[in-house]
Amino acid sequence: MRAAESPPHFSEPPPAPDGEIYFGTRLPSLEEAGFEELVERRPAGLLRRFLVVVWHLRGLLLGALIDRPRSLSNSARHGWRYNRWRLLGLLARLGVRPSLASQPFAVQLRRRLEMLGPTYIKLGQVLSLREDLLPRVITEELKHLLDRLPAVPYRRFIELVEEGLGGRVTDHFRWIEPSPTGSASIAQSHRATTLEGDSVILKVVKPGIRETLRRDARLLNLLGWVLQIPWSRFQPRRVLREFTEYTSRETDLKREADNCETFAANFSDQPDICFPRIYHHLSSSSVLCMEFFEGLRPDTVATAALDDETKDRIVDLGAFALVRMLYQDGFFHADLHPGNLVILPGPKAGFIDLGMVGRLDDEVRRNLLYYYYCLVSGDAKAASRYLTHVAEVGPGGDIDGFRREVEDLSRRWQRNSTFEGLSLGRMILESVALGAQFRIYFPLEMVLMSKALVTFEGVGQTLRPGFDVAEVSRRHIRTVLIQQWSPWHLAMEGLSGAPEIIEAVVKAPQLLGQGIRFLEKATKSQNENPFAGLRGTLFGGFCLVAGAILAAANGPWPLWALLFITGLLAALNKKS
Repeated sequence: MRAAESPPHFSEPPPAPDGEIYFGTRLPSLEEAGFEELVERRPAGLLRRFLVVVWHLRGLLLGALIDRPRSLSNSARHGWRYNRWRLLGLLARLGVRPSLASQPFAVQLRRRLEMLGPTYIKLGQVLSLREDLLPRVITEELKHLLDRLPAVPYRRFIELVEEGLGGRVTDHFRWIEPSPTGSASIAQSHRATTLEGDSVILKVVKPGIRETLRRDARLLNLLGWVLQIPWSRFQPRRVLREFTEYTSRETDLKREADNCETFAANFSDQPDICFPRIYHHLSSSSVLCMEFFEGLRPDTVATAALDDETKDRIVDLGAFALVRMLYQDGFFHADLHPGNLVILPGPKAGFIDLGMVGRLDDEVRRNLLYYYYCLVSGDAKAASRYLTHVAEVGPGGDIDGFRREVEDLSRRWQRNSTFEGLSLGRMILESVALGAQFRIYFPLEMVLMSKALVTFEGVGQTLRPGFDVAEVSRRHIRTVLIQQWSPWHLAMEGLSGAPEIIEAVVKAPQLLGQGIRFLEKATKSQNENPFAGLRGTLFGGFCLVAGAILAAANGPWPLWALLFITGLLAALNKKS
């Protein structure tokens, strides 16, 4: 889904020139629209695909040997070690096609991912985000992966719509644009007009893509286990698992519809922040019909001509939406780039293409909220502490060394923060990237959050040169922080554990009775006076019940553990 700079209205199909006519429209070739035609083939079997992947892995290893002598510094280009690498590189060239052997390793990796097809192109696009794990030269090259993939012809697209919705396409739509508006690795989009005259975007999952992704996911999980042994520092098993989970969600367009409606519900009190309306009667798991936003992309000439007041309003709306998604709702747009932002009349801010989202659980969201607040408030030491609360420390991890480096980086940003130099989003991304050096790893959502900030800074800089995201977002982050500590919010969070507390209170008499009977049997077995130690028995029972209630209510574990230990000691003490 995309926004056009000056989109026309299509209440009726446009006039059809001479040529082949279908659905009231001449059918231009895909080449005229700038797309290659997708040739449908039966997905290769698992064994054949495995052999193809292994062949390209072999080529990458040989490519690394070829590139090794070129990557050495001038001072290292002498002696027997350098000559050894040169000899290995020359031998490796025999097994790599010349057009690839002459390229740097990063380019070879990108080219081979493109050869392996849509799944691996999507993998490369996700890997381009992982600057916390991969060298910068790799991530920068992977950003050049194809984003206009081969598309199915118009007639085949119509067939897919009819298969997904059932019945003839003319029963649902008045017009469908023959040329795609976009063709990604999973789905293809066209503009359309409903029978009621609404302008919409029609998105369809490409044929065979689900089977391809399921097959490739099995191979990637196996590959992750193999690569984890020599390159555990880069966490390949974890990265590939995250990738397969995300892509499997994107093949079900019902999830994207649900995401869109979740965002709309979260921002229902903000009429100036918009998300597309979903046409459920024209959607299914493989077809998604949603409102088309007729607005401007942030990076167009028409946007640059807007007045300063409108630009300031758009920047403020974007900062508010991003802060709220990340630090209040914990549910955010994970594929944010200028093409997915639309400036609507009003002015209003529209968000589109919501298939990939990030989710932050409550604990991570709170820590990131405190981290961001400390950053924009100038407290580098506290910011580094909250950042480490989100991280996972690997074997041999140096948490103290990581904190010191993050503190230094944060202070450097505070002294000289510019978009061209070290912006806030870039600083956060570099802080996350430092983790790999200290065996400290972050979830993919943390990287996606950093990328969203970097993208927003770029959009803000385009609209308002000299834009400072920290200054713009400081007011919004304080508002979210105040709401987190409001009595109403704290009371609602406390009520979330009310069922467990009530259940523990209801069961308390039963637990107390069972405890007393157990302790009475224990005292009788010692042939003592049945009333001897009654005070100790009641005290022990009270401690056990109180500990059980606290544990059920998720109270502080040191307190309920102490109560349990005290109750057990009182019960076992023969002199109680």
